[in-house]
Amino acid sequence: MGSGAWSTDVYDAADRYRRATGTSAFAYSDSGARTAHSTLDPKGVAVRESRDSDEHPDSVAIAVFFDVTGSMGSVPRVLQQKLPQLLGLLLRKGYVKDPQILFGAIGDATCDRVPLQVGQFESDNRLDENLSRFVLEGGGGGQMTESYELAMYFMARHTSIDCYEKRGKRGYLFIIGDEQAYDLVKPREVEAVVGDRLGEAIALRTIVDEVRRTYDTYYILPAGSSYAGNTAILDFWRDLLGQNVIALDDLDAVCETIALTVGLGEDSIDLDEGLADLDEVGSSAAGSVGKALARIGSGRAPVATGDTPSDLAGPANVERL
Repeated sequence: MGSGAWSTDVYDAADRYRRATGTSAFAYSDSGARTAHSTLDPKGVAVRESRDSDEHPDSVAIAVFFDVTGSMGSVPRVLQQKLPQLLGLLLRKGYVKDPQILFGAIGDATCDRVPLQVGQFESDNRLDENLSRFVLEGGGGGQMTESYELAMYFMARHTSIDCYEKRGKRGYLFIIGDEQAYDLVKPREVEAVVGDRLGEAIALRTIVDEVRRTYDTYYILPAGSSYAGNTAILDFWRDLLGQNVIALDDLDAVCETIALTVGLGEDSIDLDEGLADLDEVGSSAAGSVGKALARIGSGRAPVATGDTPSDLAGPANVERL
């Protein structure tokens, strides 16, 4: 997967059409869908692939999973609104030459109808199409836990990425949530949701270690969520991921945070350069992103960046639907 090229013009045209017709950007979910869209259902999926091609010879896999339960249901709407800025920063500023992005959604396998949804790695406007097909569950178990471990299991065992397999370079996995993971990957849930048959349960730390072999893994706890700033949640994830836990005081800054984290990971920028880039593109998120990435960004040094693609000359003017 991952063919084609992102076009802000195409995105803007689709956004204008939705506004003119009163169509939701999440029409599948807002129409009352309660089952995973066929393109996002992980059950029976052998592998999601991020591959090099003549068009994208230096692919970098970036996966973004968001909790869609409770107060977190607004996150994908923010991502959809900010897609041009996310892609614009990655490409326009040369943070990554050939990013291929996969979106996924996380619920609770103990009680939700749709506990896991997983898209394809894409490089073009199918990213917007994939987001429009997610079911925004809005439920959850109410126990300060969601099935993040199932998402990590899928990424560890059902993805194949050329950046790692050909070049030994890990991809990126971002989990945006506000709760803890369950302490086990349970065979019954894996079979029901993914279709695999496990001989025994897998400890959470084991699957975290497994996924981190292939992906630099980050957890983002944004403001506006039920447990924003909760020290128990932050400590839980810091025990698993160390400094790769990001407390973000502005939900609307999530795309900029992801873009700069990737830029730092690629050694394309240092933090000061990334914050200057945000100011240049008219983003008001520099203050929030700077605080969120202070620990991750310390000591990073910039390298040369590429030229600006012509279709990414400026930020899009869109509204959240």
